[in-house]
Amino acid sequence: MGAVTDDEVIRKRLLIDGDGAGDDRRINLLVKSFIKWCNSGSQEEGYTQYQRMLSTLAQCEFSMGKTLLVYDMNLREMENYEKIYKDIENSIAAAHEKIAECKKQILQAKRIRKNRQEYDALAKVIQRHPDRHQTLKQLEALGKELQHLSHIKESVEDKLELRRKQFHVLLSTIHELQQTLENDEKLSEAEEASDIPMEAEDKQ
Repeated sequence: MGAVTDDEVIRKRLLIDGDGAGDDRRINLLVKSFIKWCNSGSQEEGYTQYQRMLSTLAQCEFSMGKTLLVYDMNLREMENYEKIYKDIENSIAAAHEKIAECKKQILQAKRIRKNRQEYDALAKVIQRHPDRHQTLKQLEALGKELQHLSHIKESVEDKLELRRKQFHVLLSTIHELQQTLENDEKLSEAEEASDIPMEAEDKQ
């Protein structure tokens, strides 16, 4: 026969022990204690069996309470994970909206650049006019407009860079959250696997 795997051992123990909390063993002990108590020949022996029954009942109640606490905790964790999942979805939707807005700002920046090139060409034409004073005024106005457009472009580029950084942080946060959920699941599985050998030792 081949070597028995850990999964087979765990499966057999769960089949024998119900949910793995030792309840079946405790119930069997309670029934045996009750039978012994009914058949006790002396008061001292009856009192001993009575105390054993009380102890076993207390263990069963404690196990049941512990199971209920774990169940409630799992429900709260599920609700918390659902909330986090919804928050992530909302954040992703907001990020898509910001990206769309950034694309619009990029198009605006391109239009600004095109306008600036047109203004440069117009400035060259104006410089050919004989009225120097009027030409200087026009050039001054064009210079202010170009400076204003440059500020707008810089502002748009700064906003775009900020949106890129925010989106990168959001993706990193999502990745870390996924990793945390996977680690929590692995840790929970490891704790359940480590509890089973301890319960097997209790049975012995």
